[in-house]
Order: sequence, then C-alpha cells, then structure tokens
Amino acid sequence: MGSYKKLWFTLIGVLIVTFSLLGYYGSEVYRQAPPIPAQVTTPDGKVLFDREGILDGQTAWQSVGGMQLGSIWGHGAYQAPDWTADWLHRELTAWLDLAAQQVHGKAYAALDGPAQAALREQLKAEYRSNRVDDAQVLKLSAHRVQAIAQTAAYYDQLFSDAPALQKSREHFAMKENTLPSAERRQQMTQFFFWTAWAAATERPGQKVTYTNNWPHEPLIGNQPSSENIVWSIASIVVLLAGVGFLVWAWAFLRNHEEPLPAPAARDPLTTFALTPSQRGLGKYLFLVVALFVFQVFIGGFTAHYTVEGQQFYGIDVSRWFPYSLTRTWHIQAALFWIATGFLAAGLFLAPLINGGKDPKFQKLGVDVLFWALVAVVVGSFTGNYLAIAQVMPPEWNFWLGHQGYEYVDLGRLWQIGKYVGILLWLVLMLRGVVPALLKPGGDKNLLALLTASVGAIGLFYGAGLFYGERTHLSVMEYWRWWVVHLWVEGFFEVFATTALAFIFATLGLVSARMATAASLASASLFMLGGIPGTFHHMYFAGTTTPVMAVGASFSALEVVPLIVLGHEAWENWRLKARAPWMENLKWPLMCFVAVAFWNMLGAGVFGFMINPPISLYYIQGLNTTPVHAHAALFGVYGFLALGFTLLVLRYLRPDYQFSAPLMKTAFWGLNVGLVLMIFTSLLPIGIIQFHASVSEGLWYARSEEFMQQPLLQNLRWVRTFGDVVFIGGAIAMALQVVLGLWAKDAPQQQPGQRLGQARV
Repeated sequence: MGSYKKLWFTLIGVLIVTFSLLGYYGSEVYRQAPPIPAQVTTPDGKVLFDREGILDGQTAWQSVGGMQLGSIWGHGAYQAPDWTADWLHRELTAWLDLAAQQVHGKAYAALDGPAQAALREQLKAEYRSNRVDDAQVLKLSAHRVQAIAQTAAYYDQLFSDAPALQKSREHFAMKENTLPSAERRQQMTQFFFWTAWAAATERPGQKVTYTNNWPHEPLIGNQPSSENIVWSIASIVVLLAGVGFLVWAWAFLRNHEEPLPAPAARDPLTTFALTPSQRGLGKYLFLVVALFVFQVFIGGFTAHYTVEGQQFYGIDVSRWFPYSLTRTWHIQAALFWIATGFLAAGLFLAPLINGGKDPKFQKLGVDVLFWALVAVVVGSFTGNYLAIAQVMPPEWNFWLGHQGYEYVDLGRLWQIGKYVGILLWLVLMLRGVVPALLKPGGDKNLLALLTASVGAIGLFYGAGLFYGERTHLSVMEYWRWWVVHLWVEGFFEVFATTALAFIFATLGLVSARMATAASLASASLFMLGGIPGTFHHMYFAGTTTPVMAVGASFSALEVVPLIVLGHEAWENWRLKARAPWMENLKWPLMCFVAVAFWNMLGAGVFGFMINPPISLYYIQGLNTTPVHAHAALFGVYGFLALGFTLLVLRYLRPDYQFSAPLMKTAFWGLNVGLVLMIFTSLLPIGIIQFHASVSEGLWYARSEEFMQQPLLQNLRWVRTFGDVVFIGGAIAMALQVVLGLWAKDAPQQQPGQRLGQARV
C-alpha cells in the first residue's frame, strides 16, 4: 500500500460498512415483504384464489413483457398505466358505487358532499385495515368481492381482443389479444389485485401501507408519511454537508503544486506491436456500433408507439413487433453494446499490462467470448420475441423467453450465458494482470485497484441469479437493483475511472501517484453513496422505513462527487494540448468530456430530482424517470463505451485519420439530440404529469384520459426532432468506426519498451 495506506484503508472501510448496511437491510426486505395470502376468501369462506394463483398471475404478467408494458409499483414502462395504481383506483371507485347504490339507491357521483364523505370514511377503514389472519387467510367483504370482479372483468377485456376496449389498447400501446389465454388473464388479475392490496393495506401496528402509502390515492388517504418528509429533508441536509466537506477537502487536502510529468516525444502505446488478441478486437468494435445503431433505430420506433399506439405511420406493426417487445430490445441492446465497449477496452489493456504480449491462448479466448456474446444477443432477442408473441410454452418463458423485469428481461438461460461470458472476460483479464501484479518492484497500487474493479464486474452480475420465476416481487426488486444500480452504476463507474487513469498515466500525461490517489479517492466516494444508495430505488417496493432512511441518506451522497466533474472535464480536455500526438486522441477525449457533463446533469441533477422520498413519491413511474435514465445511461455509460471504442480503434489503426466532418456530426448530433429529446419532450411531459400526480393521484397522471390530451400528444410528436438529430449522430459514429476498421492495418511496430518498464 505504501504512501496510499490511508486511501486504501478508507476504501476498505467504506466497502465493509456499506455492504454491511446493504446486506442487513436486504435481510429486512426478506423479513418484512408484504405477505402473499395463502387464500383470499369471501365473507362466507368461499375461496376466490390462493397464493399459487397469485404467483401464476405473476408469471403470466412476465410473459407479456412485464415491466415493459405498463408498470408495477412504479417500475416499468410509461405509456400504459401503472397497473397497481390503476387497479386500486378502479376497485375503489367500483366499491363506492356499489355502496352508494346499496345505501342511497343512486350512483356515488350523484350523492351530496356529506354522503360521499361518509362513504369514503367507510372505504378507507375497509381498505387500510389488515385483514390477513394468523392462518394467512385474507377475508374480503361482499362489496369488495364485487368490486374486484368488476375490475377483473375490465382487465380481462383489456388484455384480450374485445372490440369495446380496442381504443384503450391503442392508447396504451398494447397489441390486440395481448394475453390470449382467458385462464392466464384471470390469474394475472389476481396478481394485479395483490399488488394493489399491498399498496392499500397498513402494516400490522403501523399507520402506513406495505408500500409506504404509495401510490398517491386521496380516496383512502394514501399520502406521504411523516417519515417520508423527515428523510427527504435529511437527504438534502446530507447532500449539502457532503458538498461542503468535499469542497474543503478539495481545497486543503489535494496537492496543488504537483507538476505534470513531461510527455513523451511520441505516443508510448504506439511503441508496442499489437498482439494477436488485440488485433482480434475489431469485431468487438463492430458489434458495439452495430448494436448501437440497432438500439437507436428501435428506440425511435418505440417512441413512435407513444403517439400511434399500434401503428407506424398508418401501418399496423404491433401484430409482429409490439411496444413491449421493441422496448425490451431497445433496453437490452443498450446494455449489450455498452458492456461490449467496456469488455473491449479491458481486453485491449490486458496484453499491455502483461508486458506487451498475450498470455497463451488469449486470442482463442477473445474469439470464443465474442461468439458467445453474439449467441446470447441472438438467443435472448429471439426468446423475447417468442414469449411476447405468446408462441413459447408458458413453462419455458422465464428460462428462454422474457423474465419480465426491466433491464434483466432476457430469459434465465441467456442470463446465465451472459454471466459465463463475463466470467470468461474476467479470466482473460486476470491472465494478463496477475503476472504484472506479482512481478517484483514498481508501484502496483493503481493496477491493484483496476484488478479489483475487474473482479467486481466479473462477479457481481451474478446477483441477478438470486431470484427465480416465482420469487416475491419485493425480493426480486432487491436483487434486480444489485444489477442495475450496483453493478452498472457502481462497479462500472470505478472500472471506467481507474482504466482511464491507468491509460493517461501510461501515456505519461499524468503522474502515476496522482492517478492512483485520484482513483482511490473517487472509488471511496462512489461506493460510499452508491452501495447503500441502491435502496433509493426501493422506497415503495414493499419495504420498511429504515430502508427508506438508508436509501435517502446515502444516495444523496452519490451526487457529491459529481459536483467536481466540471474540473475533471477540464482536466481531460486540456490533456489534448500536452503533446502534439495527443491530437490523435481528440475524439475519445471529447467523449470523456461529455461523460463528465452528463454525469453532472443526468446522474447528478436529474438523479437527485427524483431521489428524495417526497419527490419520488409523486413522480415514480412518470416521464421524469426516463429523463434521468436517458441522460445517465447513454450520457454517461454510452459515451464512455463510445470513447473506449474510439480509443481502441485509434491504436488498432494508428495511421488512420478520423474524419473531422463525421466525428463532429457524431459527437454534436448525439449530444444535441439528447438535449432536444429531454428538454422538448420527456421533461415537459414529466413535469405536467407531476402536477397531475400531486393534485389527483398517480392513477390520473398515467391514465388514458390524461395522457391522450392534445398537449401531451403534441409533446410526444415533438420528440421526433431530437430523435432524428440523435439518429444522425449515431449513424455518423458507426460509419466512422466501420471505415476505421476497414482501413488497412498499419505496419507492425517493433516493441520499443515493455509496459513493465513504463511509468505504471
């Protein structure tokens, strides 16, 4: 550890404390998850359905795309309703009408104010009461049984091809006969009922529901709890304190006077002969841009479904490629190409770390990994199609078709295949890194941190295998966010930071000491907020107040390191003036500058916009969420992957000159297109929905009536302009990479030095 002992101990301490919190309160998720009743009965004891029926309904929901078609507990797609909030409101209004007819002989809407208020008090008492007995039997009132039947009948028609609800299906971007089996439609309504029951029923001994009073539903008094408000204020205080301490540390602890090292006369990495495994990385770069272009086009296609729910400019395409399928492919393609870009960067570095030579059979491993990635992409996309088309047998769906959970939609078999591929990448990386670590002499601290981040990426994707087809929804959400938040937003961030520091130090642009210290400090900051901050996705997923408290407090700290990213962007930008040969790396550096900008705006500003519990209470499941998702996922990790792709291409084709017109079109098209997409469409729609959610309830902000009003329709059409600009940038980027790959190989250089003799 040497002179970095304090930084290492800080990082290790942070990891011990934060993983302890994540693990302890993860066990709390298991213990306190909303119960799934063994039986749901009528007042006279007749069984309506049971636990197995509810879980069968969960699997039916998964098979139609799950979170890619509407949302549950606020997580999922945004065009169709949130099924939890929608079911709850429909059931409540049905109950009120039934009660009004019985007591007053007229519809609820026809009653005067006092009569309506009296019925609402009865409604609140019935729905918020926890009626699950010691035998885990939920006994419902006669009115509620009737209300459930009416609501279920609506959903049965909605998910079929009943002509009466064809227009609603179009507005919700649902294909006709979404779920052909009447039996499975009935089971799915039982699952929807249970999610709404958990959202309306108070925990034993508490005055909040299992979902912390989410969604906002005035009819039964679902409103922010006092704990919600307290921890929202606390999170803002923690953020301000974190920013203050960071500024003080930045001013007093960093070395202001350390001079930058003198750059080499030529790019040090061009003094190494490309190894066979490095020359084999061209196909990885092609896969990156191929999947990127596919993702962008399918994303534009999916966005169009929000204005023509079943058609593409008058052509009914939903029969073959419905919204739930194209949205699945859009998200999965993004994860695949971004991950491939990171894998390619790592595989390029491994031989350099190993002294400029391949370990035995490294080229074979690189080729096998590539074709394994292709097989997983093709297999998972095919499985998604067959599942949503309802061609695949139901018992195969989870394993080969569609898991139904956003970001981990691929069938479990393909998920295992992806994990095996990541483990293979880990082995290929370690074969190059471990010998360099074991070699005596030299400062190995930065290399050790890079190795640790590689190991974390290789191992932590396995968290997505810790739930099954019939796992409780709260437990599944816990492990899903280990993948989406911790694996992607946490360990990929550390890997990217450390890999860039390693590259810049190897190029002689920054000192090894400065790169190591900055990487260790950044890793501690990222992990401090990022690991327990995973819980900020689970405020309303059937968890308790302590989970909300931990998630709100620590996730506020995630924003803190993003405050200084403007300085990081400047540092990256000025590197291009450090040596004449750095001009060749201008466009990768520009991508890294964009990463810093979008990290600040997309992850920082837009992330904190939806982060405090009081904020997320009203806007979870609205278009404010894709504002953060697009700006952070593409703006940060997308530009990182593209920057890595251009960097690797630069050294695979050292004599090839990037086209200035193409690169300007690519870089500015992607950035300007993303800005237009967010600020002319997604964000305005989200703000308008936010007002509706506060004033009426989430059900209304996601309702057909609200979403189809002309203003929101026009705003969704306006998104086309941003999409077209973005698509133009994507095509230019892909064309530049393909042209570079087609260029003739430069004559191989003889190794001028070994990396072990270089600065790092």
